[in-house]
Amino acid sequence: MELRHLRYFLVVAEEGQFTRAASRLAMQQPPLSQQIRLLETELGFALFERLPRGVVLTEAGKAFAQDAQRILDSLQQSAEKAARIARGELGTISIGLTSSAGFHPLTMELIREFRRRHPNVGIDLTELNAAEVNEQLLQGHVHLAFLRKPVALPPELSFRLLDQESMVAVLPEDHRLLARKRGRQPQIDLHALAHEDFILVRRPGAPGMYADIIAACRKAGFLPNVVREVPRMFSGLNLVSAGLGVTLVPASMQQHHLSGVVYCRLREPNALAAPLTLGFPTARYDGAAGSGAAGRFIDFVKQRR
Repeated sequence: MELRHLRYFLVVAEEGQFTRAASRLAMQQPPLSQQIRLLETELGFALFERLPRGVVLTEAGKAFAQDAQRILDSLQQSAEKAARIARGELGTISIGLTSSAGFHPLTMELIREFRRRHPNVGIDLTELNAAEVNEQLLQGHVHLAFLRKPVALPPELSFRLLDQESMVAVLPEDHRLLARKRGRQPQIDLHALAHEDFILVRRPGAPGMYADIIAACRKAGFLPNVVREVPRMFSGLNLVSAGLGVTLVPASMQQHHLSGVVYCRLREPNALAAPLTLGFPTARYDGAAGSGAAGRFIDFVKQRR
């Protein structure tokens, strides 16, 4: 049984006549009559009672017409839903976030604005470290990701720079370097931290940021004494609050108002930049038609940035 047979049958039932039904279907009357006969043969019962001037549904035909209409209506609804998903009007986007990228105000601003424009699209957020982003994107576990600095640049993935922000030093509030600094946010030289114990996000999790910090310290004339490596920046902030060392984080992390720490600006030329980057599979979303809600989100970000 083919869907066209159901459509033919329902048109004949509505018109009550093969000639008018054939005209409406833009086909000849004999082939239409033949198709209805084939359908009745396949079903094993008559759908119509043939009259001298038309046809009427049999009792079995009436029951079959109701179900046939439901099938076609359901198919139409399914097609419309799938089309909306393809256009990015429905569906769910899985977004990966590194902890510090999630703290950047632009990240949540973009997500909120997209949700405002597309309220029927769901958003799932998954926290990752930078080393996990490429793997999760390549395996399709997340559709796109906000991160700081990519670990690698495989051709299957695209990375779009969204913003650059300064980094700040984080010291325990009773640190000796803060003794004479009151009032506005303290400012220090990176070299002043030459003899401090550093707490950094571990190299496998964020190799790009780790390398940038080491390079900046070398430029300032010292090799940092990294005593602890942590899985997340939040963990490092907690250790600084406990007085176990100092760290460097993107400036937006200052929104994390943790007691016991002080955020300090770095004097030029010691400034360090922390990028905010959007990553996504190139072939699937880079201008591809029908790429769904994730593709629409990426287009939205490109238009905004």
